[in-house]
Amino acid sequence: MVDEVSLRETYGKTLVELGRQNPDIVVLDADLCPSTMTRYFMEKFPERSFDCGIAEQNMVSIAAGLAASGKIPFASTFAVFAPGRCFDQIRVSVAQARLNVKLVVTHGGLSVGEDGMSHQAIEDLSLICSLPSFTVIIPADAVETAQAVKAAATHQGPCYIRLGRPKLPLVYTGDYQFELGKAVTIRPGTDITVIALGIMVAPALQAAGELATEGIDCRVLNMPTLKPIDEAAIISAAAETGSIVAAEEHLEHGGLGSTVAQVVAKHHPVPMEFVALKDTYAKSGKPAELLERYGLTTKHIAQAVRETIKRKP
Repeated sequence: MVDEVSLRETYGKTLVELGRQNPDIVVLDADLCPSTMTRYFMEKFPERSFDCGIAEQNMVSIAAGLAASGKIPFASTFAVFAPGRCFDQIRVSVAQARLNVKLVVTHGGLSVGEDGMSHQAIEDLSLICSLPSFTVIIPADAVETAQAVKAAATHQGPCYIRLGRPKLPLVYTGDYQFELGKAVTIRPGTDITVIALGIMVAPALQAAGELATEGIDCRVLNMPTLKPIDEAAIISAAAETGSIVAAEEHLEHGGLGSTVAQVVAKHHPVPMEFVALKDTYAKSGKPAELLERYGLTTKHIAQAVRETIKRKP
């Protein structure tokens, strides 16, 4: 059985590790520290912790002030609230000023489950990627999460890291080395490339394994950094495999698929398909039920691959 590990808990424990190493790291939360797991840091370093209450706009403004004072603030809440509820503060106080604020959000996508559409962050990547100066990261598992948080701490400039609610299977082992702005080929292939991020990486790998039994050699590319995206890896995938499927837990517009399509259209046009939420808000339900209902599973990736390969010249 594949191990499943909480990305949120990994984030919280990594914060404690960073806090021991660097006294300039401070942590802010918006009354959700038991869920975002910033509680681990707040218990160890109460003098460097700020619970801002249900006031995400204030939290971002305070984080910006701390960054302007030389601190390295990690500010956390649910993805639906940042950037959703405090977009103006993020835009003006963080992005335009290019301040060293790290927004690490949890409960991204549909997999918040029974909380329903009001808490499903399906537009957040489109919003945050629209802002100049932001680096945007969506880890695929706990190993990548720990390394991404550490990389964000040393990166100079605003970062957005999106984590989900459920535990995810491990994709990587301990010898994995995360690098900002770089895609990772986690399965080679010559017939088609599936580019995935976050919760969709493990299903993409599973789909590739199933497709291999049909004689389809599917490359799987994990794209943990959505912005700046690894254009070279996308161009190579297009040139070497001749078709691409993008898979993400987000609306089809404005996220991974849109960004990949821009690169492909500009540099090496090939047939593409998109596994994503199709211009709709979702219902409430268990995470697995929602992912099935809205087409974000292994079988949907596999079907997209079959359809896209048919369009190859």
